[in-house]
Order: sequence, then structure tokens, then C-alpha cells
Amino acid sequence: QVQLVESGGGLVQAGGSLRLSCAASGSMFRINLMGWYRQAPGKQRELVAAITRGGSTNYADSVKGRFTISRDNAKNTVSLQMNSLKPEDTAVYYCNALIVLNEYWGQGTQVTVSS
Repeated sequence: QVQLVESGGGLVQAGGSLRLSCAASGSMFRINLMGWYRQAPGKQRELVAAITRGGSTNYADSVKGRFTISRDNAKNTVSLQMNSLKPEDTAVYYCNALIVLNEYWGQGTQVTVSS
């Protein structure tokens, strides 16, 4: 069983920064893809950023230039550095991992950006 545990959410003013972290644990093979999704109230869950094992990244247009995703393959962790936060970034952020053909999710961490 694989578990993903997120940390780092909270309340921040617009223009501020937060760093989210996610650690994977349990019985697993190599993690192919890790990423962050978010879901705002009344909206569908959307991809924020993803990173391959080799370090290739993909970002939602809305966060390009503001967010940076990184991972540590040896520690099975992924982080999301969020700068210049906007009120529209308010959402529950979920860590995601793809291991072979199985997808795993964290429990989510709330990020609230006040104007």
C-alpha cells in the first residue's frame, strides 16, 4: 500500500509564498510521475504541475512563472514552491503519484490566499 502525505498548506496574503511538500511511503516500485492537482469549491480538479522521474516538468498556464515543482527520487518526495500567490489559487491541493499503472492521491492540503 502506498501513502502520500502532504504538508505546507495554509493562509497567505496575495503576493505571498507557500511551499507544499509530499512524501510517498509504503511498498512501491519506482514512481514514474509525480504532480500536484488542485480543486476549488464548485470546480473540477485540475492539474497544477507535474514532473517525471527524469525531471521534465509541465505546468498549468495559470501558474507558469510563479510555481516551481521539484522532486527527490531517492526520498520519494515532491515539492511545489508557490510564489506571487493570487486569490484564485485558493483551493485544496492534492499530491499525485503514478507508480507503474496505478495512481495514488494524498488527502489534500488547503491553500487560502486572501486579497
